[in-house]
Amino acid sequence: QLQFVESGGGLVQPGGSLRLSCVAPGFTSNNFNIGWFRQAPGKEREGVSCISARGGNTKYADSVKGRFTISRDNAKNTVYLQMNSLKPEDTAVYYCAAGRFSLENNAMSFWGKGTLVTVSS
Repeated sequence: QLQFVESGGGLVQPGGSLRLSCVAPGFTSNNFNIGWFRQAPGKEREGVSCISARGGNTKYADSVKGRFTISRDNAKNTVYLQMNSLKPEDTAVYYCAAGRFSLENNAMSFWGKGTLVTVSS
C-alpha cells in the first residue's frame, strides 16, 4: 500500500524557517498530486498546500500564503514544503498525502504518518 514518509520537522524559534520533505518509497512521486496537511493539538486536520503531479499548479491556505512554498523535484521523487516566518500557531504534526488537487481532507487517499513541527521560544 502506498505510504509517504515525511521528514524535516523539529523545534524552531518564531520567525525561523524549516523545510519538510515527502517521499514515497517504492513509488514515483511524479504520478500524484501531493498535499501537505497539519493537525494541531485538539484541532481538526486542515489543508496547508498542494501541488499538481507535474508541479505546474499550486494552492495555499490563506493562513500560510506568502510564508510557505510547496515544490517538487520529480527526478528525486520528493515534494518539499519550505516554511518561512514561522509562528507559534504553525505548531502541528504535518502530513503528506496523495489524491485530488484539493485542500479538503476527504480528497486524499494515501497518507504519511506525519512529522512534528514545534514553533516556540
